[in-house]
Amino acid sequence: MPTEKTLRAGSAQKRAAILSSARELFLTVGFDRTSVDAIAAHAGVSKRTVYDYYGDKQTLLHAVFDAVGQSLLATVRRTLEDTLDNLTDAAELEPALVTFSMRITTDMLDSAEYTTLQRFVRTASGHLPHPDDRALTNAPEEAMGERFAALAEAGLLEVPDPRLAADHFIALTFGVTLSRLGSANAAKDSRVRPLIVEGVRAFLRAYRTR
Repeated sequence: MPTEKTLRAGSAQKRAAILSSARELFLTVGFDRTSVDAIAAHAGVSKRTVYDYYGDKQTLLHAVFDAVGQSLLATVRRTLEDTLDNLTDAAELEPALVTFSMRITTDMLDSAEYTTLQRFVRTASGHLPHPDDRALTNAPEEAMGERFAALAEAGLLEVPDPRLAADHFIALTFGVTLSRLGSANAAKDSRVRPLIVEGVRAFLRAYRTR
């Protein structure tokens, strides 16, 4: 079995096919019941290629998990940039935060990527890295914290602890919505927006510059 240092980079097309096949089979059949033979056959590659590219089945699960996490993180970063970048007018802050939240509820929390991540955590948690060892565990919150710190530098927020502010924002908006409704697709459920708006207003009562 190749070690991490000797794993082949291989062709991007084959790596993508293996990841896609592993993700589909892990979700439909389950991690324990999915064999490397099945992944190889589904991806149209040899079993040897799967081992050469990823080492073993658990490493492959970690790669799938990380790929999903990277996709979700990219969504968060892109949405932050689209909605909260270069804000200077205090009057624009509330609508911008509402727009950010509404897009996240639909584009991220109701996405196939988020559903996949949650299913892996529920069904294959014993095979995933410990949360403290997952590079992406806190990345979305850290990205939000960085943007809140930038808004503080612009004089729009008072943020002594940017990461804590991000945690508070998530709890007041997405957290309340998921807890209350069980889902958070603003495009499909008219109850989402009022919860988001009130959550944003509660956040601003605590963090808006006085």
